[in-house]
Amino acid sequence: MEKISVGAFINKILAGVALGIVVGLVPNAILGELFKFLSQYHDIFATLNSVVVGIQFTVPVIVGVLIAMQFKLNPLQTVVVGTAAFVGSGAASFQENVWILTGIGDLINTMITAAIAVLMILFIKDRFKSLTIILLPITAGGIAGFIGIILLPYVQLITTGLGHMINSFTNLQPLLMTILIAIAFSIIIVSPISTVAIAMAIGISGIAAGAANIGIAAAACMLVIGTVRVNNSGVPIAVFLGAMKMMMPNLLKNPIIAVPIGLTAIVTAVAASLFGIQGTPESAGFGYSGLVGPINAFKFMDGSVLLNLGILLLVYFIIPFIAAYLIHNLCTKVLKLYDPSVFKFIAEEESGDKND
Repeated sequence: MEKISVGAFINKILAGVALGIVVGLVPNAILGELFKFLSQYHDIFATLNSVVVGIQFTVPVIVGVLIAMQFKLNPLQTVVVGTAAFVGSGAASFQENVWILTGIGDLINTMITAAIAVLMILFIKDRFKSLTIILLPITAGGIAGFIGIILLPYVQLITTGLGHMINSFTNLQPLLMTILIAIAFSIIIVSPISTVAIAMAIGISGIAAGAANIGIAAAACMLVIGTVRVNNSGVPIAVFLGAMKMMMPNLLKNPIIAVPIGLTAIVTAVAASLFGIQGTPESAGFGYSGLVGPINAFKFMDGSVLLNLGILLLVYFIIPFIAAYLIHNLCTKVLKLYDPSVFKFIAEEESGDKND
């Protein structure tokens, strides 16, 4: 069995998840709302919308495949991990003798199931010899998927419990509530937990949903500022377009990243509270990806259209970017809390090291 440290194993799992989410969620996050709006003018846009939504449903498989590729598994082993991850995600459920896709499933359980499948494959290696193509899907795929299904309700309890904890913030003062929720979602968006799933599970709406949305937008702005000088242009662009979870390995390796993200969320949340930014459970977990957050916030705003658009531009982009820039420089040049290299994309860094 190939020797690998626990830390390296977890980093490979997180790197696979981060890339999988980028591939699976970005098309719908960016184009979904636009296609929905344009579908009233031509049916082709409704078809295009179903395409990007369909891609989103493949997230568990994509995550499993990309996790397997982190361990340089062969094509058969890679597909086995992908199928196990899909089963363990709970994205498909058997109801009234019919399999129904219910979303992207539980991301944490997807990771756990894929990790179990990888461990089994690393242990089995070539022990099955010529029977590998028959026995590997049954053992590594079937057993890992079965364990994932067994664990799914318990993992979902943890996810739901975390959601209830966040929802309890709504019982506090509006400004404090907005700040706390914004901080929570600004950190969660860089974790394996799905902000969209949490927002939908606890059904936050109104100011709470707006706060969650603003927190994610603030995290995106902070990560763009942090990554822009230590990575190639693709990384900050991907982050700006909604792929904040690709920085999960960085947060795990350098938890200090949470400080500038949280501070940026606080500043932005105060502005959002002053302007009464609101949202819906469906929009709360997206930030400004695909303009889902700003579009939904706009629906709750009265008065001049131009003024409201200006407020959204101010709250979602101008304030968080300025705050992120100032806070990043304060933390790196004055307080020296961290080195700018903590924002170097770890998957890219590892690839570069191997090419040296």
